[in-house]
Amino acid sequence: MEHRHHHLQNHPVSANVEAAGGADRFPQWSLQETKEFLSIRAERDQSFMETKRNKQLWEVISTRMRDKGYNRSAEQCKCKWKNLVTRYKGCGSIEAEAARQQFPFYDDLQAIFTARMQSIICSESEGGGGGGATRKMSAASDEEEDMEENELDNKYSVRKKKKVKTGGTSTSGGNNDIKEMLEDFMRQQLQIEMRWREAFESRENERRSKEMEWRQTMEALENERMMMERRWREREEQRRVREEARAEKRDALITVLLNKLRREGQM
Repeated sequence: MEHRHHHLQNHPVSANVEAAGGADRFPQWSLQETKEFLSIRAERDQSFMETKRNKQLWEVISTRMRDKGYNRSAEQCKCKWKNLVTRYKGCGSIEAEAARQQFPFYDDLQAIFTARMQSIICSESEGGGGGGATRKMSAASDEEEDMEENELDNKYSVRKKKKVKTGGTSTSGGNNDIKEMLEDFMRQQLQIEMRWREAFESRENERRSKEMEWRQTMEALENERMMMERRWREREEQRRVREEARAEKRDALITVLLNKLRREGQM
């Protein structure tokens, strides 16, 4: 019994070590697996924003992944999220269309962060810019500080840390920082939308031009077909007239011959 109890105590430690140190032995994340992971992470994003202790949340995500048939530890899910955020931030200096081609999960991350910022805006407007939004930004800061430890986004994390440190003593300054960040985010969204609209209009104009060219070509072919059909009908009509004239001459000649033979027989 003592040996069994000792084994049960040591087993979680060894499991954690294996999960943390043996990530390389696990297969790479597939496209579908990553999509499922981002879907689960998006459902829990609000919880990540409201708490600083997110270890249990990653355990929940690991359990949800296991339910879907993917054996991923909490540490692996956390590292995967950091890598995806890093790649998403690396696409900030290029156009959205190019970013989608370079990073297949760009739209998924964009949706998560857009929903996050909208949630912060709603909390800011409903709570008057006080405690609710500050707590959420503090949670977001905790997540960004954790990214800083892995050298994913140093500049962004330092700025977030400064906001948390000064939040208790200067609420108005923190609110101004939040507003500036929200304004920057909305400007980026507007720029992305404008580039998308320009690209869409360009493709639409090109499509309309090709469609007009195709219609003109088809109309020309149809006109040519109608002209050829009209010529054919005219030739058929001329042939019919000639045939009728030839038949009339033949009938007249036969009539003349019959009459001649009849007269000769009478003589």
